[in-house]
Order: sequence, then C-alpha cells, then structure tokens
Amino acid sequence: MAPTEQQRKQARLKQLSGGKAPKARVTRYMKKHVEAQLVEGAKSSLLLKGIRCSDSMHTVLKDIRSMKAPYAKLLGKNNVIVPFDDEGQQSLEFLTTKNDCSLFALASHNKKRPNNLCIGRTFDRKILDIAELGVMRYKSLQDYAGNPKKRIGSKPMMLFVGDTWSLNSEYKRLQNLLIDFYRGDPIDKLILSGLDHIMVFTIAVDPNAAEDAKPLIHQRVYYCKLKKNPQGGKTPVPYLTPSGPDMDFYLRRTEFATPDVWKLAVQQPTANKSKKKKNQTTNIFGETIGRLHLERQEIDKMGGRKSKALRRAEKADKEEERAAAEEELDRERGEMAAEFEQTYGYSEE
Repeated sequence: MAPTEQQRKQARLKQLSGGKAPKARVTRYMKKHVEAQLVEGAKSSLLLKGIRCSDSMHTVLKDIRSMKAPYAKLLGKNNVIVPFDDEGQQSLEFLTTKNDCSLFALASHNKKRPNNLCIGRTFDRKILDIAELGVMRYKSLQDYAGNPKKRIGSKPMMLFVGDTWSLNSEYKRLQNLLIDFYRGDPIDKLILSGLDHIMVFTIAVDPNAAEDAKPLIHQRVYYCKLKKNPQGGKTPVPYLTPSGPDMDFYLRRTEFATPDVWKLAVQQPTANKSKKKKNQTTNIFGETIGRLHLERQEIDKMGGRKSKALRRAEKADKEEERAAAEEELDRERGEMAAEFEQTYGYSEE
C-alpha cells in the first residue's frame, strides 16, 4: 500500500531533523515555507555577480534591487557560477535556499557573452526555469534623476506588446517568468493611487532579418500620475513620465522546465482546494442558489402550528357563532310562546 501524503510529510520532516521526531518549530517552518501554498506571498530575489561583472551590469543589478525592493537581496562578491552547468545550478540552488529566495538574477560580462543577464526561478529548492538575456542598451535610474520614481512595495502594471508573446511558446514562457519576477506581493484589493508605474515589454520583429535571428525586446518603465479628467467625469486620466530603468535585450539561451515538472509546479495543493458542494450553484449575479430534493408531502394531513393571532381569531369566530345560535334560539322561543298564547288564550308563564 502506497504511503499517504501525511506519511510522506512526516518522513521528510524526520529526514530533515536527523531521523528524530521533528520539533514544533520545524513543523511550523515546513508548513509555512516548504509546503505548497494555495496563495503564495511575495517572492524574494537573489541578485548575484558572475565570475566577471562590469560596472554597467552591476548597475543593472542595483536598479533591479531598487525596482523589487524590499523583496530583493544583492550580494557584493563575485561568484564562480555558470548557470547552465550542473555545478553552477547546484551552487544557485544552495545560495537561493540559504537566502530563502525563489528568484535569482546573475549578471556577468565576458568576451563570448558580453553584458549577460540570467534570470530564473526555483521550485522545491530546485532550478525550474533559466533565461539568458543579452543586454544591448541600458539606461539606468540615475539617468532619470529629476523624474519621479515608484514607491517602495508598489505593484507594477505590465504590458506585453507583440504577437510573438502569444504565438511562440519560448517567449510565452519568458513572459510568464518576467511577470513572476516583477509582480511583487499578491493583493486582494486594488486602489488607483497604488498604481504608480507601468512596465512595457515590446518585441520588435525585423522582417528583413535572418530566420535564426533573435528579435529585440524593448523594456520601458514609466511613472504613472493620475490627474483629473479635463473633459469631466470621475475616472482620472493617467499621465506617463519615463522613469527607467530602460533596457534593450534579446534572448540568448533558455532552459525551461519539462512538461511534467511544469505541471507539478503549477498544481495547487489538494488540501487547500475547496470541496464542491452538491446541489449548489452560483448565478451570473454572484448569488448562491441551492436545490432541495424532498419526498412528496401530504399537506392535508399535516398539522401546522397555529400562531396566537390565529387562535384569537378562531376563538372570536366561535363566540360569534354561539351568540348567533343563542339569538336564533331566543327568537324561536318567542314565536312558540306567541303561538301558544294565541291558541289557548294564556301564556305558559
């Protein structure tokens, strides 16, 4: 008989705690950070420098930290890590696990791959997706010193322009990775004042380029200021101001998860799934409608409870019937007495 999910969790906890029964704090940590959650919190990012990293690529990492603050951690030392090698992936898994980060970005610069930026994510403490980007042009936040900037912790509006994002499976996965990288903290409600910046990713496909040529992707970030509509109305009008960082890059190499691992990564935990209620539906207005299945009822034989008002009405009806009967009886007696007196000449009294 296969072990249950609870038995697997207990075995994993014992393995992490050295074969002993796990402590309460270990169980709480595993439940909060390791086990699957129906709604995940904000994902932290680990920003690293490769074997060689130029000043411009270091600026890219610092701007990414400013964009993702406070959910980003930048390490200052260079790391001997090649992301697409097994040893390099093991080092990334170790560092992301140690720093409790599920996203990472590695910046490097060499003769073969200049201005190289690798972004990726992990699942179950293992590398899930890696995308290598070649930065062709970069304009940092310092170049927009006088312009307004996003507030710390605000969520970005993201716009992807171009049919390639939906037609090409590789760029569709890259789009999902970029959304996961910049989305920030999940929220339940949204207010207009919290939308202060927008990120636009545009794919520029050159029709005269070779078939194996990679299209260029333009990243532009704008500060969004909501002002009163001059034409009237309650809906404000957004005014966009370039705020950076702006980047032009193309996709060099990718190593995305296999369909089986991807299906496992996007699967929701069964324990947190809400059970479907039988004979209960929701209409287009959001109202809950239930259906009841009952046996045929014999209403004629059912004795319902009578309220006090009905009992008083019934009592009043009975008193009226009794008074009417007594009045009728008195009238009949009077007629009989009159008939007797007329016949015999005297009354019974």
